[in-house]
Amino acid sequence: MGDLITFFESGDVVLFAMARSALDTAGIRYITQGEGLQDLFGWGRLVSGYNFVTGAPRIRVTPENAERAYELLSELRQ
Repeated sequence: MGDLITFFESGDVVLFAMARSALDTAGIRYITQGEGLQDLFGWGRLVSGYNFVTGAPRIRVTPENAERAYELLSELRQ
Protein backbone atom coordinates (compact mmCIF):
# COMPACT_ATOMS: atom_id res chain seq x y z
CA MET A 1 0.00 0.00 0.00
CA GLY A 2 3.02 2.34 0.09
CA ASP A 3 3.05 5.42 2.30
CA LEU A 4 -0.04 5.74 4.45
CA ILE A 5 -1.76 8.74 6.00
CA THR A 6 -3.55 8.60 9.33
CA PHE A 7 -6.75 10.52 8.80
CA PHE A 8 -9.19 9.18 11.40
CA GLU A 9 -8.77 8.23 15.05
CA SER A 10 -11.39 7.63 17.68
CA GLY A 11 -11.73 5.88 21.01
CA ASP A 12 -15.46 5.57 20.31
CA VAL A 13 -15.97 2.00 19.05
CA VAL A 14 -19.26 2.91 17.35
CA LEU A 15 -17.75 5.82 15.38
CA PHE A 16 -14.76 3.66 14.47
CA ALA A 17 -17.06 0.90 13.17
CA MET A 18 -19.12 3.45 11.21
CA ALA A 19 -15.95 4.85 9.63
CA ARG A 20 -14.77 1.39 8.61
CA SER A 21 -18.19 0.55 7.19
CA ALA A 22 -18.31 3.77 5.14
CA LEU A 23 -14.86 3.09 3.68
CA ASP A 24 -15.77 -0.52 2.92
CA THR A 25 -18.96 0.57 1.14
CA ALA A 26 -17.04 3.14 -0.91
CA GLY A 27 -14.39 0.57 -1.83
CA ILE A 28 -11.56 2.54 -0.24
CA ARG A 29 -8.73 0.33 0.97
CA TYR A 30 -7.39 1.10 4.45
CA ILE A 31 -5.61 -0.41 7.41
CA THR A 32 -6.29 0.05 11.10
CA GLN A 33 -3.72 0.50 13.83
CA GLY A 34 -4.16 -0.01 17.54
CA GLU A 35 -7.67 -1.43 17.29
CA GLY A 36 -6.79 -4.83 18.75
CA LEU A 37 -4.41 -3.45 21.40
CA GLN A 38 -6.84 -1.40 23.45
CA ASP A 39 -7.23 -3.89 26.31
CA LEU A 40 -3.71 -5.31 26.44
CA PHE A 41 -1.94 -2.74 28.64
CA GLY A 42 -2.72 -1.22 32.01
CA TRP A 43 -6.32 -0.32 32.58
CA GLY A 44 -7.47 -0.81 28.99
CA ARG A 45 -10.10 1.66 27.86
CA LEU A 46 -10.87 3.03 31.29
CA VAL A 47 -12.21 6.63 31.39
CA SER A 48 -11.18 7.91 27.92
CA GLY A 49 -12.56 5.11 25.75
CA TYR A 50 -9.07 4.21 24.55
CA ASN A 51 -5.84 3.02 26.10
CA PHE A 52 -3.39 5.81 26.99
CA VAL A 53 -0.41 3.52 26.28
CA THR A 54 -1.39 2.65 22.70
CA GLY A 55 -3.44 5.76 21.86
CA ALA A 56 -6.78 5.82 20.07
CA PRO A 57 -7.27 3.34 17.22
CA ARG A 58 -6.43 4.85 13.83
CA ILE A 59 -7.49 4.35 10.22
CA ARG A 60 -4.84 4.90 7.57
CA VAL A 61 -5.24 5.24 3.81
CA THR A 62 -2.98 5.85 0.83
CA PRO A 63 -2.36 9.49 -0.15
CA GLU A 64 -4.40 9.10 -3.34
CA ASN A 65 -7.45 8.00 -1.30
CA ALA A 66 -7.01 10.48 1.56
CA GLU A 67 -9.10 13.34 0.13
CA ARG A 68 -11.98 11.06 -0.86
CA ALA A 69 -11.90 9.30 2.53
CA TYR A 70 -11.73 12.62 4.37
CA GLU A 71 -14.81 13.91 2.53
CA LEU A 72 -16.66 10.65 3.12
CA LEU A 73 -16.02 10.77 6.85
CA SER A 74 -16.24 14.53 7.41
CA GLU A 75 -19.42 14.21 9.49
CA LEU A 76 -17.93 11.51 11.71
CA ARG A 77 -14.80 13.56 12.32
CA GLN A 78 -16.86 16.29 13.96
